Amino acid sequence: MVSKPPVGDPVQDAPQVTPPQHAAAGLPAIGHTLRIAQEQMGLRRTARTLLKVNQKDGFDCPGCAWPEGDKRHVAEFCENGAKAVAEEATLRRVTPEFFAAHPLADLATRSGYWLGQQGRITEPMLLPEGGDRYEPVTWERAFAILAEELRALASPDEALFYTSGRTSNEAAFLLQLFAREFGTNNLPDCSNMCHESSGSALTETIGIGKGSVSLEDLHRADLIIVAGQNPGTNHPRMLSALEKAKAGGARIISVNPLPEAGLERFKNPQTPQGMLKGAALNDLFLQIRIGGDQALFRLLNKLVLETAGAVDEEFVREHTHGYEEFVAAAKEADWDETLAATGLDRSEIERALEMVLASERTVVCWAMGLTQHKHSVPTIREVVNFLLLRGNIGRPGAGVCPVRGHSNVQGDRTMGIFERPAPAFLDALDKEFGIVSPRHHGFDVVRSIQALRDGEAKVFFAMGGNFVGATPDTEVTEAAMRRARLTVHVSTKLNRSHAVTGTRALILPTLGRTDKDVQASGKQFVTVEDSMSLVHASRGNLPPASPHLLSEPAIVARMARAVLGDGSATPWEEFEADYATIRDRIARVVPGFEDFNARLAANAGGFRLPHGPRDERRFPTKTGKANFTAAPVEYPRVPEGRLLLQTLRSHDQYNTTIYGLDDRYRGIKGGRRVVLVHPEDAAALGFADGAYADLVSEWTDGSERRAPGFRVVHYPTSRGCAAAYYPETNVLVPLESTADVSNTPASKSVIVRLEESASA
Repeated sequence: MVSKPPVGDPVQDAPQVTPPQHAAAGLPAIGHTLRIAQEQMGLRRTARTLLKVNQKDGFDCPGCAWPEGDKRHVAEFCENGAKAVAEEATLRRVTPEFFAAHPLADLATRSGYWLGQQGRITEPMLLPEGGDRYEPVTWERAFAILAEELRALASPDEALFYTSGRTSNEAAFLLQLFAREFGTNNLPDCSNMCHESSGSALTETIGIGKGSVSLEDLHRADLIIVAGQNPGTNHPRMLSALEKAKAGGARIISVNPLPEAGLERFKNPQTPQGMLKGAALNDLFLQIRIGGDQALFRLLNKLVLETAGAVDEEFVREHTHGYEEFVAAAKEADWDETLAATGLDRSEIERALEMVLASERTVVCWAMGLTQHKHSVPTIREVVNFLLLRGNIGRPGAGVCPVRGHSNVQGDRTMGIFERPAPAFLDALDKEFGIVSPRHHGFDVVRSIQALRDGEAKVFFAMGGNFVGATPDTEVTEAAMRRARLTVHVSTKLNRSHAVTGTRALILPTLGRTDKDVQASGKQFVTVEDSMSLVHASRGNLPPASPHLLSEPAIVARMARAVLGDGSATPWEEFEADYATIRDRIARVVPGFEDFNARLAANAGGFRLPHGPRDERRFPTKTGKANFTAAPVEYPRVPEGRLLLQTLRSHDQYNTTIYGLDDRYRGIKGGRRVVLVHPEDAAALGFADGAYADLVSEWTDGSERRAPGFRVVHYPTSRGCAAAYYPETNVLVPLESTADVSNTPASKSVIVRLEESASA
């Protein structure tokens, strides 16, 4: 039976702590999935919905971007994907009566968990200037307000158009087209906060900012290195691919500051053997210190160079550039410095080297543990160096695998959601639509916050997501948002961003992935691109949560008509009526999408985009070859008495969406304000297990930021390191603490001290 949303916020003062688990999935995952689904959807709706997740005739999971194989399971979803679907397909509703009963001041005191549990938003809402609560507004009036504010700007660059990774290809293409016809490249997106470092490093080194492997490559690999990633929670379906690779003879090295249950043992709920016993995945666990990855890969590269016959000399000679400079830098790698940077033993690195040298086909997978540091871009370049040395790009069973977190974050970038677009893309866009796109670069996420803070931006429009909850330096970000004249959120559900507004605010409720989308020409579908460049359709099957919802493409098209008026020759009304017409234009603008509609019709599973390095060892870089790089080795230096904190997700969480207050695999129940600290570090700092501490971050300018009231949990993390959940700890990340080159917030390396909590 469907349960009602919580009336009050649950108390989180005393989370229960048990030892961490050593296996993921299995019966507990099935039980938790069914409980959450039934609470949100009921039994019949659960069956109707979950059996369509990630199916060729169904909808793409609104969770992670992990790909599906050509042959699908009946239940082609994981525990956290089912939670994401249940929260979107919920029968709970947020109506105008809810907003009447909950003024903005009340919403601002609520947790993200409470807000998300209230259900689907049913009508467009307006917070008027001087008002204390949202009130219903017609769609016509909402678009008129948007047009009024955007037309009043002194420059188009005073507007910001943010995109969440859930946005479809069709909606993303329309949004960037509108923004550029309006006159700005201010198109920040969630990729700025996650894999921007990957894109920056890969574009420079191999010529394309995407992974080079397919599922089949993982299955064929001899060695898979999983670095800075926790697939058991963040990409659970990846565990099935790792299990299949292991069955085929692959070995797996995980590199992470925390032991993670999913990489220790996977109890596959799809098979009886998996349920009973499971499969051990890790062959070697390198429990690295936070930020030590570049030093590790640099030393491995030196050791490969020193091993006779280990370098693929033909590949290096024919396909790479910069080898001599790289070799000179690699020879300087030092054992003592590497051991200090990584916290590893020499024997562990030597064991890793043995496995590297025994492999003819190696894949390196990574996620935020590599991308959210000051030195993330040179770290990922060093990973590329590592693969180039032995010819492991453009070879079956080998390559780079940045594992994307949100279901279409890669597709949105492909569609042109980027503040620094390539001139060739803009040329094609202008030719197709007869517009003149701006050529100067726009603002990414961090620069957008700074622009709002400094009065350079006045209108903020978000296509999905939870911008305030996802971004760093919470107090600075919230103060910046409150300086805006208008904040607009296209949303399915409530989150923290709806409670932190400009002078006026709009909530525009939209269809979700699970919702049936019918327009003037009939039933529609949208498309997405997964982590491995496969583009496929997504078709919702449920009646919309309310008759007052509009689809994302419809919202962008109507906004464009209201703002641009008769001066625009773009057929916005046609695009809203029939999404196939959008795809026809994408086919003429974006390389790789030729005959877009015809290819989708011919193959229900979709099609893979071209990838020069993968397909033919063609590297579209400035040199025309894959580039070795030779950056100095960096790693965080932590003062005495301080810890290096990484922010991370719990298992009951997807990005900033909080499904519950437990982190089952890490042994945390009933609370999120916990900090995981090695017992010896905690003892040295004077904190017993169960004590309460304030986390105080220290920045280079002498400023400090405080997150109060965290329960200290003695936990087997790497020495000198700590971990705590975001968004609660985003307040500790200075806005100016970003990765070089990519400008991604450095949320995985925050220097903190622990102070006894005043409430202890």
